[in-house]
Amino acid sequence: MIRFSTLDVEMPPIDPQRVKAWIGEVVEKYGKTIGELYYYFCSDEKLLEINKERLGHDFYTDIVTFPLTDCETVLSSEFCISIDRIKENAETFGRSYESELHRVIIHGVLHLIGFDDLTEKEEKEMREKEEEALKLLFS
Repeated sequence: MIRFSTLDVEMPPIDPQRVKAWIGEVVEKYGKTIGELYYYFCSDEKLLEINKERLGHDFYTDIVTFPLTDCETVLSSEFCISIDRIKENAETFGRSYESELHRVIIHGVLHLIGFDDLTEKEEKEMREKEEEALKLLFS
């Protein structure tokens, strides 16, 4: 089950059925299955508040992932995504808003699958996996 909700912003322009099918395709590619994935779209300020309260981090970010289980094969998580960060990152990196929105949506899933982006090498691999996933959606 995949659900999309908002906290303090309008729902971003996504096609829920298409995005759910795409996430499922990406997850299946890595031999995983979807348990429960909850996406919450919000403002920078709301995500900062969540980041401080739940993780003790005092900085803006585009996505925070909260795994609901430690199961490695069935993916369940809450994702909080800042629409403000997506807009700014799209401009900064010369991407379309739609592309950046979907990149962040799949970024959280890739974390659950096991990819990280803490080191330069990991970040490069994460970007490659994001691009592979985006090609599935936009091809």
